[in-house]
Amino acid sequence: MIDKLLEGNKKFREGFFTENKACYDELCKGQNPSVLWIGCSDSRLQTGHITQTMPGTLFIQRNIGNVVPIHDWNFATVLEYAIRHLKVKDIVICGHSDCGAIKALDKETDDVYIPLWLNNAVEAKNRVDAKIPPPKTHEEIKERSRMIEYENVRLQIEHLNRYPVVKKALAEKKIEIHGLYYDLTTGALTTIV
Repeated sequence: MIDKLLEGNKKFREGFFTENKACYDELCKGQNPSVLWIGCSDSRLQTGHITQTMPGTLFIQRNIGNVVPIHDWNFATVLEYAIRHLKVKDIVICGHSDCGAIKALDKETDDVYIPLWLNNAVEAKNRVDAKIPPPKTHEEIKERSRMIEYENVRLQIEHLNRYPVVKKALAEKKIEIHGLYYDLTTGALTTIV
């Protein structure tokens, strides 16, 4: 597989990189992204491709379940750097269809770290389950998952709003926060209200 990655890089350098050399030369001088993108680690999502953005546009933080953890130094440093130093104007939290993290909320496991991480998303499941009867059909199960995926984006926005650096930037109207959802089946990216 590593040989395939290296061969892909060669094709990238000979094609897209060469065709956009001026852009890459500018990026060597520093970065100035306008968006902090918080998305899922799912390998089926390639953020730059689905948004057709050039390198340097998105400052990306990906993790299992597009989670905004409340007390996580790694996440906090990304957030602080993006807002205070890169001066991003928009923060996106993007969920997606068929999310394994959302499915895992219903499963018992002997994993050590995954359940701890997903505690940051379990409230989304609880909110949806409080609104609907237990699903019985395959379609109802799919719809429930979609509802939890949407609700998880909303929940993570709530978490994001708890960070002091975000509160300050919002109060000063320096940033806007957006919830998005990517459908793997259609390729569509839509807003979540």
